[in-house]
Amino acid sequence: MIYLEELNAPQQEAVKHQAGPLLIIAGAGAGKTRTVTYRIRHLIENGVRPSEILAITFTNKAAREMKERVEKLLWHDEASGEVGSKNMPFVSTFHSFSVYVLRAEHQSVGLPKFFSIFDRDDSLAKVKEALKTLGIEDKRFEPRKVLSAISRQKGDGVSLSEFKQKANTTSGGYNIFWPKAIASAWEIYENLLKKENALDFDDLLQKTVELLKKNPEILVKYQDRFRYIHIDEYQDTNTIQYELTRLLAEKYQNICVVGDMDQSIYGWRGADYTNLMRFEKDYPGTTTILLEENYRSTQTILTAANQIIEKNTKRFAKKLFTKNHDGAKIGLYAGLEEGDEARFIAQKAKEALEEGEKPEEIAILYRANFQSRVLEEAFLRSGVPYQVLGTRFYDRKEIKDIVSFIKLALNPQDFESMKRVINVPPRGIGKTTIGKIAGGQEDGLPAGMRLKLSQFRQILSDIAVFAETNKPSELIKYIIKHAGIEKMLKDGDEDDNERLENIKEFASVAVKYDHLDKDEGIAIMLSEIALSSEQDSLDDKKNGVKLMTVHASKGLEFNTVFVTGLEAGLFPHSGMGDSKKDGEEERRLFYVAITRARQKLYLSYAQSRMIFGSRQVNMPSEFIIDIDEDLIEAEDGLWTII
Repeated sequence: MIYLEELNAPQQEAVKHQAGPLLIIAGAGAGKTRTVTYRIRHLIENGVRPSEILAITFTNKAAREMKERVEKLLWHDEASGEVGSKNMPFVSTFHSFSVYVLRAEHQSVGLPKFFSIFDRDDSLAKVKEALKTLGIEDKRFEPRKVLSAISRQKGDGVSLSEFKQKANTTSGGYNIFWPKAIASAWEIYENLLKKENALDFDDLLQKTVELLKKNPEILVKYQDRFRYIHIDEYQDTNTIQYELTRLLAEKYQNICVVGDMDQSIYGWRGADYTNLMRFEKDYPGTTTILLEENYRSTQTILTAANQIIEKNTKRFAKKLFTKNHDGAKIGLYAGLEEGDEARFIAQKAKEALEEGEKPEEIAILYRANFQSRVLEEAFLRSGVPYQVLGTRFYDRKEIKDIVSFIKLALNPQDFESMKRVINVPPRGIGKTTIGKIAGGQEDGLPAGMRLKLSQFRQILSDIAVFAETNKPSELIKYIIKHAGIEKMLKDGDEDDNERLENIKEFASVAVKYDHLDKDEGIAIMLSEIALSSEQDSLDDKKNGVKLMTVHASKGLEFNTVFVTGLEAGLFPHSGMGDSKKDGEEERRLFYVAITRARQKLYLSYAQSRMIFGSRQVNMPSEFIIDIDEDLIEAEDGLWTII
């Protein structure tokens, strides 16, 4: 077992642990992915079948990376350089795992195998439709907030019937109409989804948990299938994810969770860090291991991180250290205003590029999305290439059109997809006709319009037949030609030609699903597209410095990192003063931000900033003051200002 020599002592202990519950508290950059992948290898070498191992992460990007590392570790052929993928452990996200179970057990759930997965835009459209049905104006009940409220309840494991009962028994108090309106909108929203054989993101988890609870024989099937379970980022699990994990691990108790309270930053979307804190109580006999040696950052950065996070009380006590050198001091810049701060950052990034740094190794992090505007302007003026994280390849109109053609061909009840592509290319089918289709009034349409609809449906039928016997990449090529999209874009302007190139790139991307069985490849492709996150935009291979929120940077690392807008009220954000929120989360968020840096870290703030049309004078963030001065060097001698 020579591979164990590549690990430090705590990592080796985690890898060698085989039976029973295991809790790994892994600090930032402490090699948790390596530990989990080596643990999977060790289990297999000690007689565990790969198919009995389940590993769940939170993002597609993390799942792909772990899968690739497991493949290479298990079946890398040194002579040929080839990597095998047969009989692999099951590595996925929570949502992808749920899709796998629901498709396999679709009859028990009352859904077709190719049920549609609504993305946030689809769900938002349905919520708007529900509010319109109720006669509620968007201004009074913002659709996004209504969708968020429904999503939060589902994430907390609350069913519609439970919420309705609670809403109807609530009396007195302020704004009593809100829960009742949410209940009414949710019920209509749920019926609209059911009508179209669709589930939203939150349904995937909730329906899976319901399936396992109501069908003991199905639960045992998956408990026996996945006897060894690994859950990454356990501190980020919400109630429904916690329950799914509990159900799967209940029979054999061979569960390994990896987490770090200090990196719990998603409380606002339902993550419950107490799931990590109470793991030892939930699973008696737990072995707990701390990974504190950092392989990413300099000691200077880690010392600052330790000074920041040790002020939090809700955590497992630990202290990051490294065998790396001390490294450069942390740069601090106090801009006169936000434009000055942005120009400084762009200039420093430009200097780093001139010194040979790769643009993708530089990241600019900010607390709120509105901060990106002035930063983008500065980068444009300085001529520094950049990429704002969040614009996904799959969000492009032309890509969503192709995906909608596939979804609609396989699930003719998907009305959202029908609305999207019924006029791609233009067929002269207007909103009135679409409304009559929705209302089941097609028979009353003019003969010419019925012919157009018949021709459109024939295209969809042809696509469905083609999908039965052809690979995903070939299906995309078929749709481009058969639906008339290629001709439409070829005859268009330069932008249309670029859209066609994007679709062709989509066909190239789809090749990675071609080795799977036909319907399985298409199903997995559709699932991964629907569940892609903003981090997946990094796969676009766009060359440039990365701009993103701190939340979006979780799990990433860069040579040089700028943490911007460190002003009281902005970072930490003033909204965290709400007693209902976790007051320590902002400090954890800053800890995540600074531990993204490998070699050089810059902190900056603006002494005045325009917010909501008014310029306000700012005090520097308390986080800056919490770092020892001997770790910091002032940029341009402005340290004396604070």
